[in-house]
Amino acid sequence: MSSPATSPSPAVATPTLDEIKTIGREVGLTLSDSDAQSFIGLMAVGVGAYNGLAQMPDNLPPVKYPRGKGERAKSDENKNNAWYWKARVEGARNGKLKGKTIALKDNVMLAGVPMMNGSATLEGYVPEVDATIVTRILDAGGTILGKAHCEAFCASAGSHTNATGPVHNPHRHGYSAGGSSSGSAALVAAGEVDMAIGGDQGGSIRVPSAHCGTYGMKATHGLVPYTGIFPIEPTIDHAGPITGNVRDNALLLEAIAGADGLDPRQYSPRVQPYSQLLDGGAKGLKIGVLKEGFAQPNSEGACDEKVRKAAALFAKLGASVGEVSIPMHLIAGAVFLPIIFEGATATMMLGDGYGVSRSDLYVTSLMDYHRNWRGQANKLSETVKLFTLFGSYIRKKYGGKYYGKAINLARQLTAAYDATLAQVDLLLMPTTPMKARPMPKAGASREEYVGLAIDAAGSTSPFDITHHPAMSVPCGMIDGLPVGMMLVGRHFDEPTIYRAAYAFEQAGDWKTM
Repeated sequence: MSSPATSPSPAVATPTLDEIKTIGREVGLTLSDSDAQSFIGLMAVGVGAYNGLAQMPDNLPPVKYPRGKGERAKSDENKNNAWYWKARVEGARNGKLKGKTIALKDNVMLAGVPMMNGSATLEGYVPEVDATIVTRILDAGGTILGKAHCEAFCASAGSHTNATGPVHNPHRHGYSAGGSSSGSAALVAAGEVDMAIGGDQGGSIRVPSAHCGTYGMKATHGLVPYTGIFPIEPTIDHAGPITGNVRDNALLLEAIAGADGLDPRQYSPRVQPYSQLLDGGAKGLKIGVLKEGFAQPNSEGACDEKVRKAAALFAKLGASVGEVSIPMHLIAGAVFLPIIFEGATATMMLGDGYGVSRSDLYVTSLMDYHRNWRGQANKLSETVKLFTLFGSYIRKKYGGKYYGKAINLARQLTAAYDATLAQVDLLLMPTTPMKARPMPKAGASREEYVGLAIDAAGSTSPFDITHHPAMSVPCGMIDGLPVGMMLVGRHFDEPTIYRAAYAFEQAGDWKTM
């Protein structure tokens, strides 16, 4: 005798009386049993619509290039813990990136290959789509070698928060590689790949580039599509190139830049042939040395001096170099922090990676997997715990007014930089106040752990909220560790940054400057 057929469970169940009454209390409603039952009845149409939606195939871009799953990087072949996953994907037969090897920061989706974004709570997730920039790299003939470790949910400017252990600086084991694109910069600096993709919401391309001695470009917001990359906060999400020289950096940006029709962060991006605009030298450029970028409370005098020597070299190369002052640069952190604390909490954590109210490409498999962090929150890094706790506290007690005010003031901060950039072509300052430091030892206090994760981004984070292009250029060594100089330009004026960086690079070996 056969058993009776059973209907499959619906994707979205009708809420119970207790569930509706509990949710009512959470949003401030007092519901009687009859009220709750009435609302449950009214929700029947919605429940049916959701279950109909669940049966429809998702509308995701096709995967163009074949690949295998690859394998987790072996520890004996991963001395700096910079690799997460090795998976070779060959691109087109021809193109501007032919012969170049590329590592992807492990917040970038590579279909069929695991992505953990530095966090134990995401371990085991495998995306089914390629990020737009992945397809563009492969269309340009590049060869992707795998995924580079990054910091836990990219919430650190140090390299000690990844759930698998720290990423070491190739110049000195046990020292920070910077973050959050720690593995990307370390792999380029160690010569294991030609190029890498990084992400930058507070300095996460530029800080590791400064610490590792690579060239890292955070282009104008929206120039590079963020589609298929784990978001933090849409107003500050950036992706971009980390390379061992300026020409490769310009070439990679050229390959990945431009609107994709999916990313709402993109608003009329102006793409240019960057690799063809490197020549011209420094002669005639007006460079403003930003007074407030130096002598900060946590600055190392030797780093400031290296960057001032770099500015003097620009003068020798024919640039007009002089000091400029933008006092608002010193209070930019008060504008940045509400955006990252509240925005990252609302979008990345409580919003399951995406949040709502924008016309993005939502990778719903990621949202479904990532929402499980709530059941294993103790595994989160101390930095992510801090962001989530404080962002949730502010929202619960004060609402969203401070986030809104920060966004408003970001326009004023943008105008302050723009006013000076109307008088000079570029701003120049240290990328980070200090060179790489030792990573916290086992058993370090939470205060030390968090402090080393956030205190290097004072001068990088302002340009995430103002959206100006900014590049870290290596300009010397102190005690065997690199120092980075940051060049900041007008919106969509990446060519001027590249022109200056290329002139500086051609003037001598930065390691001996």
